[in-house]
Amino acid sequence: MMRETNYSGWQLWSLVILRVAIGWHFMYEGITKLLNPNWSSLGYLMDSKGLFEGMFHAMAGNAGVLNVMDFLNVWGLVLIGAGLIVGLFTRVASISGILLLAFYYLSHPAIIGVSYAIPSEGSYLWINKNLIELIALWVIVLFPTWKNIGMDRFLFNKK
Repeated sequence: MMRETNYSGWQLWSLVILRVAIGWHFMYEGITKLLNPNWSSLGYLMDSKGLFEGMFHAMAGNAGVLNVMDFLNVWGLVLIGAGLIVGLFTRVASISGILLLAFYYLSHPAIIGVSYAIPSEGSYLWINKNLIELIALWVIVLFPTWKNIGMDRFLFNKK
């Protein structure tokens, strides 16, 4: 069920800019991985720590699963990013982005006393950039700007 949204101009454009910026980040990360023939999530998965470390190590240890994870990661990033940028299937793209970021966070949780081989951009305690971007995507789900600005406006507008 679609509800009318009554955002101020500043609210609407701020939310759209947030959506596009996150989309750009996702799409750029995906394209970078796609264009690098040597990219694999193997190192990232093997560097996992925390409660789900065994699951991520098992993924890395199975060549077939690793290939599927690499494919889904690259194309997930590209398609989620493109959807967020143009506002196409935005709810699906946002929720998919939340799930992908949740896996990144669970693989490399920001907990005390844990260090990773892959250097981080700072020192984190519970909250890191993946969790912040996940929360921002949740805001995008809750405030559906694609009903006003985006391709979904044309696809799902019943007027």
